[in-house]
Amino acid sequence: MDVETPTAPTVETTHSSNPNSLTFSASTDQRFFFFNDTRTEDNRRVPVSVYGLRAGFLFPAQRKRPALGSGRVSSFKAGAGFYFVNQRLDIPGLLPGTSESVTRHLRIATVYYERYLLRRNAFEISMPIEFGYGHSRYERSDDQANKYEVARGIFLPLGIGLSASYQFPPIRWFRPIHWFGVNVLTGYRFILKKDIPDSQINYTGLYISVGPSFFLENLVADVKQWHQKRKKKLAATP
Repeated sequence: MDVETPTAPTVETTHSSNPNSLTFSASTDQRFFFFNDTRTEDNRRVPVSVYGLRAGFLFPAQRKRPALGSGRVSSFKAGAGFYFVNQRLDIPGLLPGTSESVTRHLRIATVYYERYLLRRNAFEISMPIEFGYGHSRYERSDDQANKYEVARGIFLPLGIGLSASYQFPPIRWFRPIHWFGVNVLTGYRFILKKDIPDSQINYTGLYISVGPSFFLENLVADVKQWHQKRKKKLAATP
């Protein structure tokens, strides 16, 4: 199962219509990418696991947005991410002048902007847009497992997607359950600049992710709330 752990905004105990501070957000990010150059013998695309990490901030809404309800009024989040892929390609001839299988290593740095379209109670829908700078390296492998580089390059990806998340509600006094939830993400990635122009390499394609989520902001909000209650209790103690 593909796992992605995006984060959701802080859950407040009261309904705040105009928060004035940023909220830190961090998440691991694993997706299935369907590259155009990775196919079976019957020309069907094969999913490739892409692993990553991203971090940024949630920004409060500057004007009233009715779709942001139940106290969860962050308008969007933005930040940066890093992703990597190590993949063996068993299709000879993808690179010019090669007839052997190759191993592909990709490293991608991205910036992202994710606009919230709907936030109601424990459910949210958002639209992430990503732009990246990628570096690729290809190594040839022979039967004796001796490897050497045959090509490298730089590429520029642009992606747009749609994400839906649901966080589990707390069970009475046991709040840690709402630190977790599920997420579904799908989108499409375009390559604005190819790394190996004369090759058949092509990273354009669909990506999907379905899996559990960890909501960092909910944990932070609960810790802050617990700390404030403790301070009030100590202040009230004679």
